[in-house]
Amino acid sequence: MAAPPQHEMTRLLITLSLLAGMLPSLATEPSRIDHSRLLVYRGQAGGEHPVKTPADWAKRRRQIVDGMQQAMGPLPSRTALPPLDMRVRSQTDGDGFTRLSIDFLTEKNDRLPALLYRPKATRLAKRAGILALHPTSPLGKHRVTKQGGVPNRAYAYELARRGYVVIAPDYPPFGDYAYDFESDDYVSGTMKGIFNHMRCVDLLQSLPEVDAGRIGAIGHSLGGHNAMFVGVFDTRISVIVSSCGWTPFHDYYGGKIAGWTSDRYMPLLKTRYKLDPDCVPFDFYEVVAALAPRVFFSNSPLHDSNFDVRGVKKAIPKAREVYKLLGKADALQLRTPDCKHDFPVEGRQESYRIIDQALSRE
Repeated sequence: MAAPPQHEMTRLLITLSLLAGMLPSLATEPSRIDHSRLLVYRGQAGGEHPVKTPADWAKRRRQIVDGMQQAMGPLPSRTALPPLDMRVRSQTDGDGFTRLSIDFLTEKNDRLPALLYRPKATRLAKRAGILALHPTSPLGKHRVTKQGGVPNRAYAYELARRGYVVIAPDYPPFGDYAYDFESDDYVSGTMKGIFNHMRCVDLLQSLPEVDAGRIGAIGHSLGGHNAMFVGVFDTRISVIVSSCGWTPFHDYYGGKIAGWTSDRYMPLLKTRYKLDPDCVPFDFYEVVAALAPRVFFSNSPLHDSNFDVRGVKKAIPKAREVYKLLGKADALQLRTPDCKHDFPVEGRQESYRIIDQALSRE
């Protein structure tokens, strides 16, 4: 029997290491860790060890996932998921696609509203799928459509026109998603988002026209960091694009991280970690590195007042060392356009070309 392709072996190794880290060991007291030191992992006895091999990195990556779950809460089990039960509410013909307004079951008693772009029937082979995550907006998923009111946010529509099958869900509690954080079992809205977005990947993979091995994620601002978060937990996603979505916590408004602590984000950053970036058990240095060796494209403008590009420029070289270790230094891409909190045409089109390349048939 022929050996599986290298990219499948890489994905399998990452998935196995992720599964091993699904049950985080919650510390009794917050500890102070320099999260920029990516090439060091902690041994069982508490000592530090250098990361010299991919196997060493797998240990470090498990610790990153543990840290994220300490702040976000555990990812719920995916071993007994209900049927998706997708319902079509309405449909509209577009430029080479049909856009469906749908909802589907993420878990018991929770239906997620979304838009689904499906190319019109052709004789072409199966298509790649895209998870398109919206920025903060009362419009929710409709912000990333042609009718969303901001042309530089219409990436769901634009990628559908390129021939992708695109799903654009609402993030709680935006758009049509009437979600009650008080009555759920999640520690954070961030983890609920991760779980929902993994279910969106399930739905993409269930469609007969989608190649289950070619899935990407893209988002701006709120959608930008949510694309990164789901990318860490779901290694079925081969390429991640984040626009204006991140900077290390110390560089977020000078370390004032209260903006990350609402119900839809991570309340523990306030209640447990006391708004101290030194005590938060993960940081974006690690989130970026945990995407390796998959393709990651960051659009980080020079004048983004939300996510300071100076922090991004510190984190990318650190994460690139991990990408180099895994033999994929060029898979990490940063662009810093001369603009404010935006996803300008040039950067968007370049990100689409990178998606095309990453999801091309081998």
